[in-house]
Amino acid sequence: MIQVFTKEFNSFLNSLIAYMVIGVFLTGIGLLMWVFPDTSVLDYGFADMDTLFSMGPYVFIFLVPAITMKSFAEEKKLGTLELLLTKPLSDWDVVLGKFLAAFALVLLALAPTVIYYFSVYKLGNPVGNIDSAGVWGSYIGLALLAMVFCAIGLLASSLTTNQIVSFILAAFLCFLIYTGFDSLATFGNNALLMKQLGILYHYDSLSKGLVDSRDVIYFISVTALVLVITKTIIGSRQW
Repeated sequence: MIQVFTKEFNSFLNSLIAYMVIGVFLTGIGLLMWVFPDTSVLDYGFADMDTLFSMGPYVFIFLVPAITMKSFAEEKKLGTLELLLTKPLSDWDVVLGKFLAAFALVLLALAPTVIYYFSVYKLGNPVGNIDSAGVWGSYIGLALLAMVFCAIGLLASSLTTNQIVSFILAAFLCFLIYTGFDSLATFGNNALLMKQLGILYHYDSLSKGLVDSRDVIYFISVTALVLVITKTIIGSRQW
């Protein structure tokens, strides 16, 4: 697994796509937080980072699929996946190695935004007038959200040999699991239960600064389920 992780992560860092994706993410979030008047912290008048944590998931819906779209699709198209699976590596080594590499890259893209926290911290009146617990809880929520999206991105990539199809499918699935259950809740009688099945409910809970084990277990469980499906597809060798 370590070999696959190292190979994939170095491949990301040696490609232009990784830097473009990270650059677009940081530029977009930076503009939303500090420049655009409707969402700017400077114009809003409150020392918080709601812009990052409310818009971040929607940026991730496109960021993560862009990172994962070639994970399996390109290797299947070039025929290198078969060579990889003939090496002394289990299917789990391959799947988890690629998953961890994609997840590490997303965390690398997210890390510079910590500077925004310290900036808002200093801008507070008085200094430090910011809900730090809510901020760090939201960061944990974003990291867990990225974990689920990376798993979904790998699943989408394992279903096709076309990177563009992989990107579109992953973005659609990420959007669906993030907001779909909340939308369905408005049509049914068990609204709360339906909301609890979706990511948005648990992400909002973490954003309040209360890191509930039930929310963490939910994200880990969804990630594990998606990775099991991906491993099953790769293990079938039918591509």
